[in-house]
Amino acid sequence: MKKRKIPMRKCIGCMESFPKKELCRIVKNKENEIKLDLVGKLNGRGTYICKKSDCLEKAIKSKRLAKSIEAEIPDEVYEALKLEISRNE
Repeated sequence: MKKRKIPMRKCIGCMESFPKKELCRIVKNKENEIKLDLVGKLNGRGTYICKKSDCLEKAIKSKRLAKSIEAEIPDEVYEALKLEISRNE
């Protein structure tokens, strides 16, 4: 039986690699809508952040999240992210 490779992604806050399933994904679609993608299946340019509030704060302060998806991120996306992270901490 072949061992499956676990997809790894880099957190935009701490810049460490984690298994894709452990991270939150933020995606920008063709209509420039920015959403929190909890299932990891939405089409568009995505970026990942680990489920730690200090990583989110770092990413917001340094504007790394906005730079990585090449768009300004609306406050409601940040609020949804904070809510999701607070559920997992």
